[in-house]
This record gives sequence, C-alpha cells and structure tokens, in this order.
Amino acid sequence: MKTIKSIPYARQWIGKKDAAFVCKVLGGELITQGPVVEEMEKKLCRLTGAKYCVVVANGTAALHLAVASLDLKKGCEGITSTNTFVASANAMAYSGVKPVLADIEPDTFNISISDMKKKLTSRTKVVIPVHFAGQPVSIKAVRVAVGAKIKIIEDAAHAIGSIDEEGYPVGACRWSDMTIFSFHPVKTITSGEGGVITTNSKDLYERLRMLRIGGITRNPKDFIFPSDDPWYYEMQFLGFNYRLTDIHAALGISQLSKLKKFVKRRRGIVAKYNKAFANLRYLTTPVEKKGVFSAFHLYVVQIDFDLLGTTKKEFVTELIKHKIGTQVHYIPVHWQPYYAKTYGYKKGDLPVSENYYRKALSLPLYPKMTDADVAHVVKAVKKIIS
Repeated sequence: MKTIKSIPYARQWIGKKDAAFVCKVLGGELITQGPVVEEMEKKLCRLTGAKYCVVVANGTAALHLAVASLDLKKGCEGITSTNTFVASANAMAYSGVKPVLADIEPDTFNISISDMKKKLTSRTKVVIPVHFAGQPVSIKAVRVAVGAKIKIIEDAAHAIGSIDEEGYPVGACRWSDMTIFSFHPVKTITSGEGGVITTNSKDLYERLRMLRIGGITRNPKDFIFPSDDPWYYEMQFLGFNYRLTDIHAALGISQLSKLKKFVKRRRGIVAKYNKAFANLRYLTTPVEKKGVFSAFHLYVVQIDFDLLGTTKKEFVTELIKHKIGTQVHYIPVHWQPYYAKTYGYKKGDLPVSENYYRKALSLPLYPKMTDADVAHVVKAVKKIIS
C-alpha cells in the first residue's frame, strides 16, 4: 500500500528560481534598504494599477501603518468584520481607535454592509472591509454606504490576484484610500514575511514611507529645521521600524511572476472540490459572487456537524487520522477575551458570524497540491460524512 504523505491546509511553494534570485541579492552590497524593495513596489503598482505602493515587514504592520497614517483622534471609532484575523481590529486599537465589529453575509462570509451601516455613528472615521478567503467585497457599495468622508482601508491579505465586480484588480484603490496585502507563507504568494500597502494618495504614500522608518525623513525639502549637513535627518512624528529587507523583497518579486499560475491552480482545485462535494449531505461549498474573480486563498466549507451527528473536533480528528490538516478561519474577534474585556463584547452579539463559525472548516488548498492529494482529501471527507 502506498504511504500517504501529510497534507497540510496550506503550504508555500518555493522553487529553484526563487532561491537563485534570493541568493543573487545575498551576494550584493545591500541586503536591506537597497533597490530590490523599490523594484518590488513598482511591480505591485503595475499589478494592481495603484499609483503608489509601500512594502513593510508583514501584513499586521501594513494594517497598523495604514490606520496610523490617517492620524485619527483617539476615541473615534472604526468598523471591521468579526470574521477576520485579529490584526484587522488590532490595527485600530493600536492607534486608540475603538474597533466596532460588524456581522457577516451568510453566503460570502464577508462583512455585512447592512450591519455595518447600522453601526455608523458620528464618531466613525474608518472602515476596514476584509476580502475574506479571496472573495472581493464590493468596495463601491461600501463607499456608497459610508459616504465620502470616512476612510476605507481594504484588508486584502487573502486577495492578491482577485478581481472586483468592475473588473479591476483588488488593490487598485478605486473606491478606497488604501489596500493592504500579506505575503505570509500560507498566502497565495510569499516573501517569507511581508506586507504591502497600495494607495493613490501621494500624501498618504509619503507619510507611510516615513512611518515605516521611525517617522524619519532625509529629504532636505521636507526639513522643519533647515540644514545642509550631509548626515542630517529629522524625526518628524512617532513612527516604527517596519522595513522589509531586500532578501524578502527578492523572494516576493520572484513569487509575483508565478501569481497567475498559482491562482489558476487554486481555482482548479476549488473546481474539483466543488464538483466532488456538490451533492454531499450536510456540507455546503463556498460561493463565488457573480461578476467577481476570487483568487481563493482559502477553501472554507460549512458542515452541519449537529445533523451529521458529530462535532467539529471529532471531524477534524478523523481527518488527522487520514493525514489531512485543516484550520478554522476564524474564531470571531468579538469572542476573544481581550475584545470581550476591553469593549464589552459577548457571545450572541453577532449571530450570523457565530453560526458560520460553528460550521466552518478550511480544507487543504495550495498550488503544490497534486491531483492525488486532492483526491485523497475528497475521499476522506466523503468517507467521514457518509
């Protein structure tokens, strides 16, 4: 009998060309604050259509700097989805902005625009819609809902390569102020670690660049206290050390050349799963809204464990026995102890997301999966459910 290797829920795919490009940078004079970071930013601008791009240490840093760049007053509010990694909400809390959590749509699991509208107040200054699992949120609809004055930061950590309902790449910032991406190893492409912010605002771009390096500028044209000393620099506001190295950027550039290939393979695996699970009792496959193109960072199914006569823990344990890894995206943010204690959230506050969480399970999805791997996952899931 052939031994089945372990199949994780996600995995990076680093090839020989990736390694060679990184090694080339390692042999150069600069491995940080060099030209490769700028090259990566230019390529991301061409990919998304945004005018400006700033790469940073990771996706959380991108979210943090995006909110920080708005220079919002402490005590104001921001809205994001409860179905997200905690960084989407934490980014607001870091800047003294109260995170207000909204419920989700029952089909896409993206933020519910109607629930978001109910939570708008005079104190709302920013919203962070999350393109969950790669499914684009209609940012145009979000803009219509919140008006022109409220800032919009798209959390597209899952959605590089996705296309919105108007045919524009996620990250173009047509209706938003900024978009962030993550290049963590489980994402569609990786730079090892890495985050990205795109924008069409020159002012935001310049501020983001300074925030990335401690709030510092070396440009004499921007000095508050004029100086012609060649070593002089100014720290004009409180920033952070969120730089990305040229080593990471080199891997990111190499991986960007594979983005279309990776997305095509992801969608191919999704099609195989959808076909295999179409008539499976107690399991609902993910949807893709008409008119959008999802890069499918995740393959999240809904399983009615109660009707199946089992628990999620038991189901996951059975998959582990078949050497199949899974994950749950996500435990609702409002259930996290910090948010319950600090902001008074409790179970029952956002019922759609809570019902989703009880049934949600992410099955393996990554470009390096073979057809045999996919078939093994399908066979195991069917065996457990039958």
